[in-house]
Amino acid sequence: MKEIKIETTLSVFEDLKELPENIVSLMKQAEEAREKAYAPYSKFLVGVAIQLENGEVITGSNQENASYPSGLCAERTAIYYAGAKYPGVAMKSMAIMAGSTIHKTITPIPPCGACRQAIAEYEVKQDEPIEIYFMGESGKVVKSESLANLLPLVFDKSVL
Repeated sequence: MKEIKIETTLSVFEDLKELPENIVSLMKQAEEAREKAYAPYSKFLVGVAIQLENGEVITGSNQENASYPSGLCAERTAIYYAGAKYPGVAMKSMAIMAGSTIHKTITPIPPCGACRQAIAEYEVKQDEPIEIYFMGESGKVVKSESLANLLPLVFDKSVL
């Protein structure tokens, strides 16, 4: 038997003031996108902003449906749009802001498992990492240098 040890290193910032200006701007765009979320069932609003290599910023928000599986998370809304509108353009950074309309959310909220898999597809496709910043409505911001930190044993095209 052999053991494999997997370690993840994430950076934690106390608040937005500790981030570089370009990431603060990206996070503010994620906040604006969050305000456009349609989440009447979960009452949990998520906004995402993705900075592309060409300078474009793509935003997305979660969109729910009474038939729950038919909705789509903010991360996948944005990443699929970026892939469709700008094929071949690398995604450099992603900012995620999430929170409940029922109570204040100060815990950093990472992407769900399905979104991690979708982000992984594009990170593998472009063969370079996507920085991911995530937070609640306020408070600490967590930075991952790559999706690989959040999903270390990725399922990708290499196993097909």
